[in-house]
Amino acid sequence: MRFLLDDEQREFARSLDGMLAAAGTPAAVRAWAKGDHGPGRALWTRLAEAGVFGLAVPEEQGGLGVLPAELAVSFTELGRHAVPGPLVETVAAAALLDRLGDERTAAVWLPGIASGKTIASLCLLSPDSPYALDADAADAVFVVERDTVRLAQDHGALQHSLDPARRLARPAGGTVLAQGPEVAAAAAYAAEVARLATAAQALGLGRALLDRTVEHARHRVQFGVVIGSFQAVKHRLADTLLALEFARPLVHAAALALAAHDPGAGREIAAAKVSACEAACAAARTALQVHGALGYTDELDLSLWIRKARALRSSWGTPSVCRARVLAP
Repeated sequence: MRFLLDDEQREFARSLDGMLAAAGTPAAVRAWAKGDHGPGRALWTRLAEAGVFGLAVPEEQGGLGVLPAELAVSFTELGRHAVPGPLVETVAAAALLDRLGDERTAAVWLPGIASGKTIASLCLLSPDSPYALDADAADAVFVVERDTVRLAQDHGALQHSLDPARRLARPAGGTVLAQGPEVAAAAAYAAEVARLATAAQALGLGRALLDRTVEHARHRVQFGVVIGSFQAVKHRLADTLLALEFARPLVHAAALALAAHDPGAGREIAAAKVSACEAACAAARTALQVHGALGYTDELDLSLWIRKARALRSSWGTPSVCRARVLAP
């Protein structure tokens, strides 16, 4: 099986990287954390124009077709630039609505998701997961509970997560959109899409942390020499790179398995999420240590990436949940 990206996918990644680098995402992240969604929504529109959200929507509903490999490519770049908003939840909501088999409901919501006009959040309600991400910024909050999908009308009080730009809410009330045995299968598929997108996001995030830390180590002088010359720093950076490089083919393989409707795709996605999120957290720890006291400051943009790494680790499946999925008979 070929895990390398083809020329078209690499060009897509480069175009997103260039666009997001020029957009100044740190300012949008800081504004989002304060409740100002304007810069984030402007960025969302540009991502939609680039086709990011269309990758989770069928062509007949205005999308580009459901393309897990390209979705993983795009979310790696979104993670690299720490783009704010319920990105994962929006594509997972699209997967849910597509799999419900209700053409009328799909026609109402999917074109808007593909075009970027609709920001969605999704909550698969359970005692361990009672929250919807960024419900205050979303145009629609979909809640799945047992065999029912409803459109929430009230998101309640907001709570902050480990990442200030990720705000949580307990959705309540709402209108029933679908009910029946097909809901469970659709929700299970949506959760797989969410885990894959989160894994890809963590992979890009970890790589951005490593790149920034390497650059810092090349220029930071201690005891008259750059700290990148110290063996301890070199080894720490090398270990971080190895973890990220190990996770990368797992993410790509998981995307291919999902695209091929492989019965074992769930295990591959769970393995990818564990590896990518643990690698991202290791990159965050390395960044914090190599940057020293600078790494603790809110003013340094690096803090936006460090905080997001911890939040992604527990989002859409903790490491223990994902490991259990990998080892399940």
